[in-house]
Amino acid sequence: MKIGAMVESFRLGVEGGLKAAAELGVDGVQIYATGGEMHPDNLKAAGRQQLRAKLAGLKLELAALCGDFGGHGFQVEAENGKRIADSKKVVDLAVDMGCRVVTTHIGVVPAQASHPRYAIMAKACAELGEYAAKRGVTFAIETGPEPATALKAFLDKIGLPKGMGVNFDPANLVMVCRENIPEAVKKLAPYIVHTHAKDGVNLKPVDPEMLYGVFAGDAHPGFKWDECIREVPLGEGGVNFPTYLKALGKAGFDGYLTIEREGGQDPAKNIRDAVEFLRRLLR
Repeated sequence: MKIGAMVESFRLGVEGGLKAAAELGVDGVQIYATGGEMHPDNLKAAGRQQLRAKLAGLKLELAALCGDFGGHGFQVEAENGKRIADSKKVVDLAVDMGCRVVTTHIGVVPAQASHPRYAIMAKACAELGEYAAKRGVTFAIETGPEPATALKAFLDKIGLPKGMGVNFDPANLVMVCRENIPEAVKKLAPYIVHTHAKDGVNLKPVDPEMLYGVFAGDAHPGFKWDECIREVPLGEGGVNFPTYLKALGKAGFDGYLTIEREGGQDPAKNIRDAVEFLRRLLR
C-alpha cells in the first residue's frame, strides 16, 4: 500500500500543500477539483501540463481528485443536471492529469430501494459510472452516511463495477454508523479503489440524514453535530488500524492510504505523525 496526503488538509493552499507533502516523502496526494484554481473550468490545458510537471518534479503521484461539490450530493433531482455535468468535467481533468480515481460524497443512500430518492441517486451514479468507465476512471463513493451493506447493495444494483467504486473512509463509518471496520472492508472489497487514512470517535448515536443535512446547510435547530462525532489524529480514535490494514491486505487492496485531517489546531504535525504511524504499521 502507498501513503498519500490530502493537499487541502495542510491548509497551505495547493502550492504549499504540495511542497509540504513532498517534504514528508509521501508517495502521492489527493487534491480537491471543485473550486478555485483547481476547478476544471479554471485549470486550462497549459495549467494542467504545468501541474503535472510540478508533481513529477516533486516526485508525487496524483492518487485521486476529489470531486465533491458539497450540498446534498445527488439526492435532489433538480440539481443533478449541473452536478453531473460538473462531475464529468472532473473526470476529464483526472484523465488529463493521468489520474484514475475521482472521489465524492453522493448523499445518504436510503436503506430501502423503494425510497423515491434511491432511484434518483442510482440514475445519477449510473450515468457518471458509465462516463467514467469509458474514460478509464473510477468514480469512487466515499463511505460514511450509510452502513457498508447498504452501499454495497446500491453499487450492486447499479451494476457498473468498472466505473463506480468506493473511497473507503474508516473514520466516517466509525463516527456515523459505528461499523465493524474489518467486516465493512470485507463487504465492500470488490469496489475499494482508494482510502482515506482518518480516525474518529462516535460520542453518541446520530441520525445520518440529520448530520449530513446540517453539513449541506439544512436547518436543524438544537442539533449540534460536534456533540455526536469527533475526528481525531490517526491512532487516537475508534479505528483499529492494525486490524483495518490487515483486512485491506486480505481483500487484495494495494492502493493509497491518503491521510485526511479535517480538524485540529496543528494539521501539519498531525499529518507528519500520521505518516510515521502508517509507516510503522506497514513495516
